[in-house]
Amino acid sequence: MRHFLLYAVALAIAVQALAAQNNPSQHLGFDRNLYPGDVSLPALRKQFAFTGYWLNNPPGETTNTWLGKRDILLKNNFGFLVLFNGREDAQILRIQRRGTKPEALGKQDGAKAIAAAQREHFPTGTILFLDQEEGGRLLDEQSSYLLAWTETVAASPYKPGVYLSGQPVDDGPGQTISTAQHVRQLVTAKHLHPIALFVYQDGCPPSNGCTLTPPPLSGAGTPDIVIWQYAQSPRRPDITKACAKTYAADGNCYAPGTRIYLDMNTATSDDPSHGR
Repeated sequence: MRHFLLYAVALAIAVQALAAQNNPSQHLGFDRNLYPGDVSLPALRKQFAFTGYWLNNPPGETTNTWLGKRDILLKNNFGFLVLFNGREDAQILRIQRRGTKPEALGKQDGAKAIAAAQREHFPTGTILFLDQEEGGRLLDEQSSYLLAWTETVAASPYKPGVYLSGQPVDDGPGQTISTAQHVRQLVTAKHLHPIALFVYQDGCPPSNGCTLTPPPLSGAGTPDIVIWQYAQSPRRPDITKACAKTYAADGNCYAPGTRIYLDMNTATSDDPSHGR
């Protein structure tokens, strides 16, 4: 009996070890355009290991309330998801008509991201994520801008990453593609520096909505990603019908016990940009 018990214990430990190997620990994080305020940090830290941190004005904003907040976030033991708001296609084309090509614009914005990260005292090796809001296959001017940005960052003390869609869209008869797939194809074809991917895919499934227990990172539909944004505020009604009840009545995803709406992310690191 003693030998049987020892065998059973050993078997249980082996099963647990295998499960841990197949399901690496995941960490919750959040991002939002507006800084949540110093007084909210302790409550948010109870649930979230890392936070988004904008280096320039977030999408749709005319100011950046995150600047200068790295030290207090460090004091509250947050990891970082460092973001730089990129250009949408209409803006790239408008600037191109004025004489600045997309590649040159990408290099300029990459230099701005590097300078901002240095001003905010992010260390060497921090991953800077370019925010690419528009999904599907990139147009030529979009890919020229994006890859010029990532190559500029790759040539600096920092590392390049991109926030982009993992949602498949139609790409011809019987075919689909996501922005993440297209960017990886371009990087491979052009033999460029590797890019860390922060994928947004809030469709249910594979997401389970606004919940503190996200699905495994491998379920996002894009392999080998660094971060998965699995819930957005406000939710996208057309793709979140199956998990609508997990969101608040106004369609937003709120941090527990607060009225702070946010996007929820999951990663295998508690500091996915390595920004500490």
